[in-house]
Amino acid sequence: MSPPNILFLMADQMQAQVLEPDHVCRTPHLDRLSARGIRFTQAYTPNNICSPSRASLMTGLMPHNHGVLEVLYPKVPDLHVLRSDKPHWAQRLVEAGYRTGYFGKWHVERTNQLNRFGWQVDGGHAGALFRAAEKEILDGEPLKPPCNPALYLNRPIGYGPHLLYGITERPAERRSMGITTTMALRFLEEAVKGPAPWCCFVSFVEPHDPFIAHRDIYTSYAEANLPPPPNADDELADRPGLYRRAQGIWKQLSEAQKQEARACYYASITEIDCQFGRLLDFLETSGQLDNTVIVMTSDHGDLLGAHGLFFKDISAFEEIYRIPLIVSGPDIEKGALCRARVGLHDLCPTLLELAGCKPFDVPDSRSFVQLLQSPYRIGEEWTRGYAEYYGNRYRLTQRVVWNGPWKFVFNGFDFDELYNLDEDPWEMVNLSLDPAYEEQVQQMMHLFWQYARATGDTPLTETLYPALRLGTVGPLFGEETSAVEQSDWDYRR
Repeated sequence: MSPPNILFLMADQMQAQVLEPDHVCRTPHLDRLSARGIRFTQAYTPNNICSPSRASLMTGLMPHNHGVLEVLYPKVPDLHVLRSDKPHWAQRLVEAGYRTGYFGKWHVERTNQLNRFGWQVDGGHAGALFRAAEKEILDGEPLKPPCNPALYLNRPIGYGPHLLYGITERPAERRSMGITTTMALRFLEEAVKGPAPWCCFVSFVEPHDPFIAHRDIYTSYAEANLPPPPNADDELADRPGLYRRAQGIWKQLSEAQKQEARACYYASITEIDCQFGRLLDFLETSGQLDNTVIVMTSDHGDLLGAHGLFFKDISAFEEIYRIPLIVSGPDIEKGALCRARVGLHDLCPTLLELAGCKPFDVPDSRSFVQLLQSPYRIGEEWTRGYAEYYGNRYRLTQRVVWNGPWKFVFNGFDFDELYNLDEDPWEMVNLSLDPAYEEQVQQMMHLFWQYARATGDTPLTETLYPALRLGTVGPLFGEETSAVEQSDWDYRR
């Protein structure tokens, strides 16, 4: 049997909940894709910002192992650098005879030389192919469209303006997402004619802020009822002080402006859906749909007013960490919902197995091909998840552990968090401060130490020095090690 083709559709900063059937956001083409495959309702990202999560997707590694700990914008060349000895799954596909092409946002590492990582056709934003398509399609107009009205964040003073959202007359086909789609279609038109299997990766900047939308689609949402999230008024009284400090940034927005931001965000997702629809329609027309594995996901979500916050970065709430994930293709269950907690990094071994390629021998991720065939048979290993955050410009240590309904956030900069997501899905009550949940906190911390040790997160697992014992329990908790042996181990380090 010949290996399947692969179409990878990726958004940036897209909430998972917009794919729920009762959500106000309209995504008819992604709904169609869900009907052809499996939607994972508890999928998560291993990191809550762009570059680390994208590097994890490509390598199957957690950030502490691939080296990209923050976004790549700071102009410091030796910070946040992808470790060069870590292979990418696209390289394995090329070795197996695949034709590969990547289009749109990269943001995985600094060189922007995508062919080094297995992408034979480089349609990344920084490459010559994208610049040529931009020149052809826009005919001299700037890539960023004019917006009117447009709302800028101006406070605190001294930071300069930041565009939060804007409404434009320029259609999506003549903006970044449309140019990316057109390039991908040109690749597919050639690829489907050849005998080799192909992999086409389509990566949009949207709906990442600034939230830009065409006026007609924006108006349809602006005229609808867009209530704030149920946790919008969370005072965060029992959460880390940093969360409350970040909350102050958004107090410059009125309720009307927050609603306009939501309207632009949802409108942008509807425009994304239409672009993805162009690609799905082509595959159907060309007869390639049934032999193509299609993945749709995002690198992380957006708070969009939840807990009084927007965007991502500071906080570990589900609006950021839970991501949309749909997988369809040959021998994959159709029209199913799967509650397994699969990570973005788990897509790496999964795609390699589906393509019949040699896997990476790493403990960080695992293939979920079995779930694609039996989405309702979820083993205990798929009820757990792990994520990590190192800050972004501002250095901090944060780890997230999921185990069934329980979610634990280890905050090396403040007190920890514990939530029961079955009873408190909006994460309004931090149970970690309640003595009644001390044992649960210890169990969750122990799970984290097990995972950290298995994946070589040595900066934490080998931190036994007394001044740095910030965990509720330490990495030796539950081990058959005497106090003398612990002290000796600590001393030798």
